[in-house]
Amino acid sequence: MNTHNNKNFLMQDIMLIVLSVIFAVVLVKTDLLIKILTSTRELEFLGSFISGIFFTSIFTTAPAIVTLGELARANSIASVAILGAMGAIIGDLIIFRFIRDRFSEHLMELVKHQGIGKRIKVLLKLRLFRWLTFLTGGLIIASPLPDELGIGLLGFLKIKTPRFILISFLFNFIGILLIGLIAKTL
Repeated sequence: MNTHNNKNFLMQDIMLIVLSVIFAVVLVKTDLLIKILTSTRELEFLGSFISGIFFTSIFTTAPAIVTLGELARANSIASVAILGAMGAIIGDLIIFRFIRDRFSEHLMELVKHQGIGKRIKVLLKLRLFRWLTFLTGGLIIASPLPDELGIGLLGFLKIKTPRFILISFLFNFIGILLIGLIAKTL
């Protein structure tokens, strides 16, 4: 892939992020989405689940945060967090399938080089490094930061899918719960 194509993809990604943020602002200002999602009880539950799916990607996290916050203001924070975290598992699994092996392959390619590569190899084998990587990845998943970063770190640790599902649920639940608590105080 040449640098011209890389620049085009970068500009497309930046535009998608900007449009996502604009869309989130429109959602806040118009209250249209929250009126639709809260019109019946079933849509509130479905809205929490679907918003959770979109909570995971850098391109859709801003509108998902707004929707989850509004749903938490109108409903039980715990139910929004549980259903949102269940939806987030779906979004994270999709990302996990694409990122898990690529990230570690790229990192290992860098480590193959002599000199600083040997030091990095030793660092990567330390138990403390693995725990810090795990914790950092989990905190990124819990935060509004793009889950792709946290999933890449967890993929580097070669975490198995069942354990990843548990981690995804736990950290997304915490993140959505915090969004709900903040939304209730506003």
